[in-house]
Amino acid sequence: MTSYDYDLFVIGAGSGGVRAARVSAAHGAKVAIAEEHRVGGTCVIRGCVPKKLLVYGAHFAEDLRDAIRFGWKVPEHCQFDWQCLRDNVLGEVDRLNGAYQETLTNHGVEIIHERATIAGPNEVKLAGGKTVSAGKILIAVGATPHIPQFAGHELGITSNEVFHLDTLPRRILIAGGGYIANEFAGIFNEFGSQVTLINRTDVILRGYDHSVRDRLLQISTMKGIEFRFHAEFERIEKNDDGSLKVAMSEHEPIDVDCVLFATGRVPNTHSLSVENAGVELDEKGAVKVDEHSRSTCESIYAVGDVTNRVQLTPVAIREGQAFADSVFGDKPTTVDYACIPSAVFSHPPIASVGMTESEAKRKLGSVKIYTSDFRAMKNVLAQRNERALYKMVCDGETDKVVGLHMIGPDSPEILQAAAVAVKAGLTKADFDATVALHPSMAEELVLLK
Repeated sequence: MTSYDYDLFVIGAGSGGVRAARVSAAHGAKVAIAEEHRVGGTCVIRGCVPKKLLVYGAHFAEDLRDAIRFGWKVPEHCQFDWQCLRDNVLGEVDRLNGAYQETLTNHGVEIIHERATIAGPNEVKLAGGKTVSAGKILIAVGATPHIPQFAGHELGITSNEVFHLDTLPRRILIAGGGYIANEFAGIFNEFGSQVTLINRTDVILRGYDHSVRDRLLQISTMKGIEFRFHAEFERIEKNDDGSLKVAMSEHEPIDVDCVLFATGRVPNTHSLSVENAGVELDEKGAVKVDEHSRSTCESIYAVGDVTNRVQLTPVAIREGQAFADSVFGDKPTTVDYACIPSAVFSHPPIASVGMTESEAKRKLGSVKIYTSDFRAMKNVLAQRNERALYKMVCDGETDKVVGLHMIGPDSPEILQAAAVAVKAGLTKADFDATVALHPSMAEELVLLK
């Protein structure tokens, strides 16, 4: 029997890799995990967590203005301290980084703070020059921001650097139409920056239902965010005063203080040397895997964003859990990718689960659509002319709810529970039979017409 240094060697200590390492060790495996940056990965260190904390901070801009209508004496001009919020957020990231390391150590996982690459089917080479062996190797290196290539692209930043800005930009241009672009557009707009969002097409949030994305575009424009569609970068140049001049197709040049690329994320397989083990990548650089997350090499697996299946943290965690249970827990498990809820933490936020209206019509033919278009009670008293929209998509033949799409305050918090009902295959009649919880925004889900 072949002897290895480790039963499992994980490359990448993000959400999927950490879960796989911890659970595999709990099943009795000897596990090591290599991480060249900080433990926690994209979500904890430079993604979901610090971004959501910025979203909370941005909400106070509207809450403070609204508070006046609710009887609170608030100064007319409230001052925002970017450095204070930034440092507090980074402090929380530090705490989480330590907590993740402690969790791994407590489960007996060896943490190696070095870059690791594939040296063979059962071998990993560390940046320091050492080569170690493992019965199984798990690639969990995640994805990295895509940076468009054109003259001056190096003058822009990505979501990796945005949390570390020295000062709040007075004018910021954000490139992209996805969730990262729209979330940061909302954040910086609430902080008082002049925000321009450019996109190569005229569609934002591709993949979300057209009704909610159109509503977000309408509200974002009303809030002062400028959208430039059918715009592609031509060049960025630095002005004498340190600002940036951005030239783009179909539109006039614009002077800004910061350019943020939010143009998608690509699997982080560059220079990972997967060819040394016969691991195949697809045309986007993602590791090809089967339903058990096994690559084209028998001993090497991959989970999370590096596989480009569904780039969401909870999905990576489930994939890591399924891998550990299958390989080391003697409990073969696969991940169900149907009906995965998702959210956009824009201002206001969007939440969605299941099929969009157009997708349902294409797949089912006969559909029934139920909607509620309303102003939240808080917005009414605050005299904020901002309407929420809830939309239910049902199979026209069976009455089964196949999609729920929402935009409005607290939509992600509301949808999480409702997603259970959609996943369970409940019908519109089941929603109708549930007594409304009044007064709440969530009650609209059982009152849809």
